[in-house]
Amino acid sequence: MFCRLYIEDEIAIGSSIELPPEQGHYLRSVMRLNPGDPVVLFNGKGGEYQGSIETLTKSSVSITIVSFSEITREMPIAVHIVQAACRSEKIETVLQKATELGAASFSIVRSERSSLKLDGAKLNKRLERWQKIVIEASEQSERTHLPRVQWINKLSDTPAIGLPFTLHTDTDTSWPEQRSNIIRATDVTLAIGPEGGWSNRDIETLADKGFQSLTFGPRIMRTETAAPALLAAIQSLLD
Repeated sequence: MFCRLYIEDEIAIGSSIELPPEQGHYLRSVMRLNPGDPVVLFNGKGGEYQGSIETLTKSSVSITIVSFSEITREMPIAVHIVQAACRSEKIETVLQKATELGAASFSIVRSERSSLKLDGAKLNKRLERWQKIVIEASEQSERTHLPRVQWINKLSDTPAIGLPFTLHTDTDTSWPEQRSNIIRATDVTLAIGPEGGWSNRDIETLADKGFQSLTFGPRIMRTETAAPALLAAIQSLLD
């Protein structure tokens, strides 16, 4: 397995890409690579680039781009995760596991029962950390597109992209009834409640945005379990 890294820059065959110091440290001290060793780069815009290490010192790290592959490992359905704000470690679990399972984007949203409040510099720092978790999960799972993370202060501003559902136990609409609709969709949005679940007001707000309540079975999942479980279930339908 080749070492695989994400970079934000445009990439062109034949060019030499300078890597930031932390990625150079990773190649040199963690992966124990040397000049001439192969490295795969991707910028989240589709496909990936094959390169080789040109220089690898403490002060300079560069990769020569040799070729490009149009390979995609993305789900044919774009599944967008709306995760109600909860404890930060739970959000990080959702971001990591759902990225590995193919989520297209993440919206972390305040709800009536959300315990997490963020703004200003604290919010920016947290978003940077969350995006870094997504990048690392994308590198590891060989994603070719990079999910983006956004913070939404008001539940009424929640994006309902494509076919929108909110996971909720108090409904007669079950997973088996919606499977055929999900398979035919281009985009699906899944809204997951916080610890303690959605409040009645939350459900009404989401319904006004077009979200349909959906039950995934008789058991109650933790907030950090729901999105990965649903993504895995959708993937099983497509495979």
